[in-house]
Amino acid sequence: MTVSACSAHPVSRWPLTSAPGSVENPGAMDSRIAKVVVDIALDREFDYLIPRILFNTVKVGCRVLVPFGGSRRRGYVVGITDQTSQPRLKEILAVLDSSPILTPISLALAKWVSSYYCATIEHALRAVLPAAVRAEKGRFKSRMVVRLSPSVMQDGRAASAGVRLTARQESLIAILREKGGSASLAELSAASGASAAVARSLEKKGVVTIEGAVESRNPVAVRQIVRTDPLALTEEQAAALEIIKQSMDMDREGEGKGTVADRRGRVTLLFGVTGSGKTEVYLQAIEHGLKRGRGAIVLVPEIALTPQTVERFVSRFGNRVAVLHSHLSEGERYDEWHRVRRGDADIVVGARSAVFAPVRNLGLIVVDEEHEPSYKQEEPPRYHARDVAVMRGAMEGCAVVLGSATPSLESWKNALTGKYRLAKLSKRVDGRQMPRVAVVDMRIGSLRGDRGGVFSKDLLEAVRSRLERAEQVILFLNRRGYASSLICSRCGHVEKCEKCSVTYTYHIHGGMLICHMCGTAKKAPVCCPACRDPDFKYRGAGTQRVEEILGKCFPAARIQRLDSDVTGRKDSYERILGEFRCGRTHILVGTQMIAKGLHFPNVTLVGVVCADVGLHMPDFRAGERTFQLLAQVAGRAGRGDVPGEVMIQTFTPHHEAVQAARGPEYERFADQELEFRKELFYPPFAHLVCVTVHGPREDAVRDFAAKVRARVAERAAGCVRISESAPAPISKVKGRFRYQIMLRARRTAEITEPLRQALGELRKPKGIACVVDVDAIDLM
Repeated sequence: MTVSACSAHPVSRWPLTSAPGSVENPGAMDSRIAKVVVDIALDREFDYLIPRILFNTVKVGCRVLVPFGGSRRRGYVVGITDQTSQPRLKEILAVLDSSPILTPISLALAKWVSSYYCATIEHALRAVLPAAVRAEKGRFKSRMVVRLSPSVMQDGRAASAGVRLTARQESLIAILREKGGSASLAELSAASGASAAVARSLEKKGVVTIEGAVESRNPVAVRQIVRTDPLALTEEQAAALEIIKQSMDMDREGEGKGTVADRRGRVTLLFGVTGSGKTEVYLQAIEHGLKRGRGAIVLVPEIALTPQTVERFVSRFGNRVAVLHSHLSEGERYDEWHRVRRGDADIVVGARSAVFAPVRNLGLIVVDEEHEPSYKQEEPPRYHARDVAVMRGAMEGCAVVLGSATPSLESWKNALTGKYRLAKLSKRVDGRQMPRVAVVDMRIGSLRGDRGGVFSKDLLEAVRSRLERAEQVILFLNRRGYASSLICSRCGHVEKCEKCSVTYTYHIHGGMLICHMCGTAKKAPVCCPACRDPDFKYRGAGTQRVEEILGKCFPAARIQRLDSDVTGRKDSYERILGEFRCGRTHILVGTQMIAKGLHFPNVTLVGVVCADVGLHMPDFRAGERTFQLLAQVAGRAGRGDVPGEVMIQTFTPHHEAVQAARGPEYERFADQELEFRKELFYPPFAHLVCVTVHGPREDAVRDFAAKVRARVAERAAGCVRISESAPAPISKVKGRFRYQIMLRARRTAEITEPLRQALGELRKPKGIACVVDVDAIDLM
């Protein structure tokens, strides 16, 4: 098949060959040519001839079926022209959409993601469209609906029309009246115990009608949510809302340009302490947009936050709210996405992928807890949802609000330099006090014996006093499992994963050793594999061990754990958090998914079991992340009428991140950290690109990484700082060795352009892969 030149990345290569059965000289005919991105990661646009019969149906943004080699492939029409440089073209076989499934903004955003994040255009388009929509896995579900006839519904008596009914038929009619006159056939049969034949007999008598209908799989329809009204705002909230309204009411002349100048004034950093009422500001800003016919997208970093956030938004805006995140079924995602596309829902709440939701006439994008690293995609395309939100806001001419009690230093610097507007909420609503924070030095005074130094006496006494007063407790430890390693006390042998350069984590349920990098699991040995000594020691407590110790210390307390090991089921988040909210759970133990955004008024104590987890990682962001986690988890305490207390256990009590979290003194910490970053030319004063080369043979990986580094250095200007290629901090994952190269420059293009050239010129050895992570968050 003949192809056009690549318009996405000039370094891409694809052979130009003739194809049997193709049309010659299409440029000489009255023809139209479609630029098609085929759903294979080739990073190319291909020219296809549009048959005359499809002239009016092939449109930019539609999906089409095209011949590709010896097969048929789906593709996306990204452009239409009457010119091609190719002598022979194949024709489009079919159009798969009655109307474009990709809007001009969606296409522009996908192209920007592809260009900025060094991703293929196909990967970018897959990010824009959910898998359920691309593959149509969740096609609209139909059902049979039974409805009472109007006359029966009005007078309540089928017999008035001279119809004789059996007892089962009368029972079925009574159930239909209770359900408002209609119900699905399956639902009705289940409720009445009668077969479908009973309803069919009523249809013959004219008492009911039975017809097919499309069933909308609404993930929030089953909830009983009480409608709420806007709350009275504090002076700070009202001032913040006014700033956001001004951004929303700006004219849209810059729409579609996407330049830095267009973004200035439209992005607001809402810097508010925990419990200061940021969500109410979001709600009233969205209401302001709805009155002007404009929709909204609200992003949350963790799926665990989605149920509580959805509840607040649905209680205010009803069925205008749609939900999009990965824990929905394929059918629910399919229906919700199409509900937004049709305009039936104009507010979307969801995780990072919701930034691409097809909201019509978008007026506001909210990125709650904008500092969270979970907004960064780990698979291609490795986009950051916060930055995509800012770019989409510039393209659509809509306002963007970035909310956080501990903003990322990138956003904070943009606010300080005037690139973003800044709104502050320095006080909690209703005059509630910030919790008192105490730092416990674990180098002294820790309990030993069966508690293994996990809890200090102070923290155990604080938990006991709260339980006696019927108050609730949250205990935070950002490490799941029972113990982080299994060590022989005799010879020092440590059980390590054979595929990864990390130790196994011991999980007490089933006595399993699990690698948290590759997922490999095996039974824990009964004795040391090296010296056969049975005296294995567990080192480094995880959430399972914390839960076990608490059960021994407080046997009467109801304890629940919330981490990725217990949240496999779709409804597990809501169930665990729901039981905690209503008071059935007294102590909640969890990882970072409980550290932010959750509102539990009866929680008066938050304990940080070990603040040192992650603090001493080989990453320049380690201090910033630790401070953010500590400040966020501390904010879960004292959100009701009773003042809260936070106890932080640490072996490094004088670390600046720990001390700043006591305030929390964000601005002081940020000033110190920015000075450090500026001196070393780290983000936010530079853009960082991490190139990871990995493969099954270490020598091949090392040699190719050195070649990439040398080739980029030849082409990059002097403004790019390039590290030597070196083993990654985690040097082996899933049996593949890993080497990294760090590149820093003031502009991303100063790195990515020479990097594209270098990778296009070098031929990768067999089995070698190269990953480019622009604005990298995870450097491990």
